[in-house]
Amino acid sequence: MSNRVYLDWNATTPLRDEARRAIASALDLPGNASSVHAEGREARKWIERARAAVASAIGAAPRNVIFTSGGTEANALGLAPNLRRGSGAAVERLVVSAIEHTSVLAGGRFSQSQIETVCVTPAGVIDLDHLRQLLRDRPPALASIMLANNETGAIQPVAAAAEIVHAAGGLLHVDAIQAFGKIPLDMAALGADLLTLSAHKIGGPKGVGALVLAEGLSGLEPLLRGGGQELSRRAGTENVVGIAAFGAAATAAMTDIAVGSRRLVDLQERLEKGLRQTNDAIIFSDSAERLPNTTLFTVPGLKAETAVIGFDLAGIAVSSGSACSSGKVQPSHVLEAMGFDPDIAQGAVRLSMGWSTQDADIDRCLEAWRRLSGALLKDQRRNTA
Repeated sequence: MSNRVYLDWNATTPLRDEARRAIASALDLPGNASSVHAEGREARKWIERARAAVASAIGAAPRNVIFTSGGTEANALGLAPNLRRGSGAAVERLVVSAIEHTSVLAGGRFSQSQIETVCVTPAGVIDLDHLRQLLRDRPPALASIMLANNETGAIQPVAAAAEIVHAAGGLLHVDAIQAFGKIPLDMAALGADLLTLSAHKIGGPKGVGALVLAEGLSGLEPLLRGGGQELSRRAGTENVVGIAAFGAAATAAMTDIAVGSRRLVDLQERLEKGLRQTNDAIIFSDSAERLPNTTLFTVPGLKAETAVIGFDLAGIAVSSGSACSSGKVQPSHVLEAMGFDPDIAQGAVRLSMGWSTQDADIDRCLEAWRRLSGALLKDQRRNTA
């Protein structure tokens, strides 16, 4: 499939060479990382090396990194009542932004009666005044705000939100899964008390993630109970192969993040300039700060399912939004929260790039879009004649 163009990096990334080499080496390890013999200690060494790499990438302490089966489990583990920091009061409710990933909107271990939703602006950015209103003179809350939206790429004012949340006696969970590896990320600078990551968004394998805790956080109860793995915070024999590859991918992602980001900005500008040549083209969240690799767009009358199939037939992989729900033909909850009509929302197509995307890939995508949009506009004129 080497002649295809892959523009669905937000769904999952290709495996980095560094991660592939880590997998090959870790596959030869016979030991269980909980065993005390030499083989077990060797497996443990690979896990702790990866833990240090992930922690270093976000400015955290290695002991506060909890490996999980992926981002969804990490979110579910972190969204829990009774969390507290230091001598502060335990959180009793959950406040989430309307554009969170579905694994966050599900609420983790909070009941639906304990969950409230923060509005977003038409640009897809959290409404800080509404957040302040929901937290004022109320029991302490855990707020969950993603660093960058997986559909629009809109970067959220997380540091400003953290100040509001902490002033109200609450805690902040940050889903940084989509932002990790694309923009610089420092947990302390963000003010995050909990932060979630996923390996397959940065060139690691699928099925590995992490929940990272700030210093002094307590009250976290494990989702999976059994053995004492992950300092008794997540039971189950560790996925040594996946964790080793996660660490290798994290190190590689940090090495070229600045240069890669500048290159992606140029590609994004090239792409969006071409898309805007189509009459009435809409690029969502274009007035907000966005990830340099993400473009969500549509034109009135477009059906995303038709467009995704059309791109695929042209040899180009794109998405109709979040990969976790793209198989369902329904409007995006993100665009609905931004105030877009369902007829517009159901036509949204996401193009997302990565480290191997080239100018020629963008040109080929735009040529395919010109053919698709030409046929679409022709059908619209026929239907309105």
